[in-house]
Amino acid sequence: MKRHVLSILVNNYAGVLSRVSGLFSRRGYNIDSLSVGETETEGVSRITVVVICDEDAIEQIIKQVEKLIDVRRVVDMSTRQAVFRELALVKISCTGTNRGEIVSIAEIYRANIIDVATESMTVEITGNQNKIESFIMLMEPYGIKEIVRTGLTALCRGNNPIKNFIKQD
Repeated sequence: MKRHVLSILVNNYAGVLSRVSGLFSRRGYNIDSLSVGETETEGVSRITVVVICDEDAIEQIIKQVEKLIDVRRVVDMSTRQAVFRELALVKISCTGTNRGEIVSIAEIYRANIIDVATESMTVEITGNQNKIESFIMLMEPYGIKEIVRTGLTALCRGNNPIKNFIKQD
């Protein structure tokens, strides 16, 4: 079993996300991460899905997703040279005495402090999954009040955008 990151270009219509995610659940595959957003092309969105399965299963999933109405392109980013990132917002308990320690750790991780209150601090961190989990682990002793994560996103390295890839047969 391997982690696969699928980048799916779709027409931006109501119900498309439901049809794509429903295909995974109908086949018994759990989606580990899901992120969706508009692209540079009007009317087109990109769905990034992370799923853990074997090679035979991912080939079948890709073929089934490509058959869905409004799906323009499906690319397994885990087989390509790509950039992978995730965003997390972490609200940490803090007092005047430990605020400096938290700020120092955030600086090491190149995280941004986006909100400060009397008893908490919210930090924005981007990076790969290991970086974010490592930061969260370091913040746990201070007390984590809330966490929200975007899910993985990916782009191929170099000059080729996903829309130039040929659909798989």
